[in-house]
Amino acid sequence: MTIRVVIADDQPAVREALHLTLDGEPDIEVVGEAADGAEAVHQALWRRPDVVVMDLRMPYVDGIAAIRQLAAVEAPPRVLALTTFDTDEYLFGALQSGASGFLLKDSDPELLLEAVRALHGGHGLVDPKVTTRLIHRFARLSPASAAEARQRLTARELEVLRQLARGLSNAEIARALTIEEGTVKTHVASILRKLGLPSRVRAVIYAYEHGLGPRD
Repeated sequence: MTIRVVIADDQPAVREALHLTLDGEPDIEVVGEAADGAEAVHQALWRRPDVVVMDLRMPYVDGIAAIRQLAAVEAPPRVLALTTFDTDEYLFGALQSGASGFLLKDSDPELLLEAVRALHGGHGLVDPKVTTRLIHRFARLSPASAAEARQRLTARELEVLRQLARGLSNAEIARALTIEEGTVKTHVASILRKLGLPSRVRAVIYAYEHGLGPRD
């Protein structure tokens, strides 16, 4: 199955480089481009891509605002946030708004391809350069009560959420809990729906915020 991608970046040279990297793969097709956040949302609604590669610093409507708009639509695409700026504002802003992945623009092209494929497969991917900072940020949080999650999720869904917070893939969760991988996918979809979360990455953040991370 071909992965349909829209690229959003205000710099033509960056769009061209991303296009060449992505469209050169047999399983990826670039179906649209945008130079600002408003056009990115328009292209995503028109082209119906699987993944949007979204620069965060763009004119008119920035990437974070565009991610938030896309997260609110029915059957939203997965969004891979891409930026030059290694700041907490962009990292946490993008993930809190609904991005499923986050990469710095100086990342290796192979990591970009891995991220696009991971997002299409229902996974999240965060640049290794910022992963440690992300974990430490949420490990320092004074967690909110887990009562809300326990009221809204089944016991098995809570187990799956804890495994998500450990960074496990669906296959790894299936092995850890001795269940089928398809069952894990069903549980993950149910968790996101019940908690109103746009992505697996946001589910991990939720788990840490509510004291359900692996430190427990």
